[in-house]
Amino acid sequence: MSRFAQERRVYFFEEPIYDREFPSIEISEVEPNLMVCTPFIPKKEALRTEPYLRQMFDILERDEGVRHPVLWVYAPMMFRAAMDLDPELVVYDCMDEPTASLGAPSELGVRECELLRRADVVFAGGPSLYQRKRAVHGRVTNAPSSVDVTLFGRARELLPPPRDQPATERPRIGLSGVIDERVNLTLLDEVSRQRPSYDFVVIGPVANIDPSMLPSRPNLHFLGPKPYRELPAYLAGWDVAMMPFALNDSTRFHCPTKTLEYLAAGKQVVATAVHDVVNPYGILGVVRIADAATFPDSIDEALAADPHLHRVRCDAILERTSWDSTFHDMKAALQSLHAPVIALGS
Repeated sequence: MSRFAQERRVYFFEEPIYDREFPSIEISEVEPNLMVCTPFIPKKEALRTEPYLRQMFDILERDEGVRHPVLWVYAPMMFRAAMDLDPELVVYDCMDEPTASLGAPSELGVRECELLRRADVVFAGGPSLYQRKRAVHGRVTNAPSSVDVTLFGRARELLPPPRDQPATERPRIGLSGVIDERVNLTLLDEVSRQRPSYDFVVIGPVANIDPSMLPSRPNLHFLGPKPYRELPAYLAGWDVAMMPFALNDSTRFHCPTKTLEYLAAGKQVVATAVHDVVNPYGILGVVRIADAATFPDSIDEALAADPHLHRVRCDAILERTSWDSTFHDMKAALQSLHAPVIALGS
């Protein structure tokens, strides 16, 4: 969206926050032409979100002069309310299988079907998702997440260590991302138990699960969410990056953004056999694929591997992907864009 904002106004709607007595909307310009819109809705009205969202889109039309925008939808539950803006074009940017998320609203499948019927273009966030969505829409493009190579490449430098990251001489194994039902907490607990002389660092918010479910060990450190631009400083201090995903409905169509972030940081990576990680990254030899029995040994192998050879392999992959190229491909798929963009995301 920051790249689209270089050419036109972009309003990025976050999902509603339910913590105010009265409904309101906050609009902040985070970059030139890129406005983040945060809807606040009374908690008691959580089941009646749509009328309030319609009011907020009316405010956007009245106060910001938005007419016939490109409606770029990440979150299907927000789609219906935004249709009052009479969009010029509707884009569904499907980054995951929405109905597979733990606690997904029962209506979500219906809303996604409505969105698919109305969408002019569908972008699928990975190969597995692409195969699934092309069966239900005639214009689907495979558009997986890319990576800011310059930003995450800083992790290859000697950066000042963050104060809250364990400052030991022991091997440090890291995981970044949302900690939810997609992470195999049993595996994380068992690996940290089997390697007590290693530090395991986990960065990211806890979502969809009870925080009390998180394993607790002296060498397992949950540091919470960090600002995006601070991530390279943490990754710089890791010896191995890991993706201990559960193999369930939530990861069946998952194409983790963090894979390319780890590779841009030059890190050895160990992951479970999520389809879109195995192919292509496991096949290309830049990610070690392991199961519960082999995960600890795979970390040991990664620690002993040649870092220079690994980075050469990573760079060969990274040369073929960037957010600039993803933006170029998306823009080409949409042919010409003249209207402001309204992104409904999460």
